[in-house]
Amino acid sequence: MDKLNYTALRETIHHCVLPNGLNIYVDTRPEYGKQFAFFATRYGGMDLRFRGEDGEWVDTPQGVAHFLEHKMFDTKDGNALQRMAAQGVDPNAYTTPSMTGYFFDGVQGFEDNLRTLLSFVSQPWFTQESVEKEQGIIGQEIRMCEDDPNHEVYYQLMEAMYASHPVRIRVAGTVESIADITADTLYQCHRAFYRPGNMVLCAAGSVDPKRVAEIAREVLEKEPSGAAITDHGRAEPPETAQKYVERAMPVSIPLFEIGFKGGPAPKGQGLRQRLLAELICDVLFSASAPLYSRLYEEGLINGSFDSSYDSLPGCAYLVAGGESRDPKRVLDEMLKEAARLAREGIDPALWERLKKAAYGSMVRQLNSLDGTCFELAQAHFDGEDYFSFPQCFQSIERSDAEALLRSWCVEGRAALSVVAPSA
Repeated sequence: MDKLNYTALRETIHHCVLPNGLNIYVDTRPEYGKQFAFFATRYGGMDLRFRGEDGEWVDTPQGVAHFLEHKMFDTKDGNALQRMAAQGVDPNAYTTPSMTGYFFDGVQGFEDNLRTLLSFVSQPWFTQESVEKEQGIIGQEIRMCEDDPNHEVYYQLMEAMYASHPVRIRVAGTVESIADITADTLYQCHRAFYRPGNMVLCAAGSVDPKRVAEIAREVLEKEPSGAAITDHGRAEPPETAQKYVERAMPVSIPLFEIGFKGGPAPKGQGLRQRLLAELICDVLFSASAPLYSRLYEEGLINGSFDSSYDSLPGCAYLVAGGESRDPKRVLDEMLKEAARLAREGIDPALWERLKKAAYGSMVRQLNSLDGTCFELAQAHFDGEDYFSFPQCFQSIERSDAEALLRSWCVEGRAALSVVAPSA
């Protein structure tokens, strides 16, 4: 395996590409008493349309990627989740709009459990009977989410910001959409996306990089294979589709989320845009920012207020929200503060303090085995090197942040989602 040395972080990542196209990244930390493995595919809730093996376009129901994640633990010999848990490790999985990942951590039996993980993810086993049973289970999960105000205020916002991009589609789908999923649907999507060339394996902790690669060679298919071609629809305009959406639910104080619709990062610039956008969140919305103090003192926000940046293929956005008795006023104040900062400039002392704090936070996060593996996998799918973040930080200037404020944090790119108390 190749060694990728990062002197600024005192880190070394072992990397190789198997003949079948699978990329493997291993962060060896012999001082740790545990191990972590993460096996992921570039396939998520937004990948509903793809070109099939016959060259024709295939349209699938909403929620297939999430449904497939649930069913992958089923094998001819029983449930892999239960088998791995009995071997002393903690296995799990999750699905995002653009990725599905399977993982485990533990302090013993790493190699046996890695074989199990790679086997059940790469060798599907479904029956129509088991699919129909799962439809009931996932249907209950969907109904619970639909009753969660925090879940609904977020998806309302996505539907308001985007006219057609599949980020507006719920990862779990709907009760109606999952009713159309069959065993054949799952097999077809597995063949299209669960290919070594479309996947990545990351491991960290007290593990041997050579053994990780050897086990992957033993278990996985030998022939090279890439991914199906996907279609995420037409490009989005910069403006939001709707300015305001509201729904009544049983809450005591209105919940709100404000979104600022950004633009997709240029190729190879995703990590830099992420770091810049997260600094914008700190400048505008963090407890160190003047706006936060003013809104808090006026009783317009409380301790629930938070913000974040997210990006997916074809879209990127800032989100801030929490509880407020006057969400429209909060949005007005945000727009005014963004305009002031873009016009007058960001306070240099505040900028340097926030930049140093953000950098320190990312360095500390490297102590997390699971966090490191998740970041390595996502960066790989984005075609970037996560451990290059020190250089990205160095390249970001105040003027970059002020330019982003002028471009993104304006009325035409803003949307407000509110969950108001039921009458």
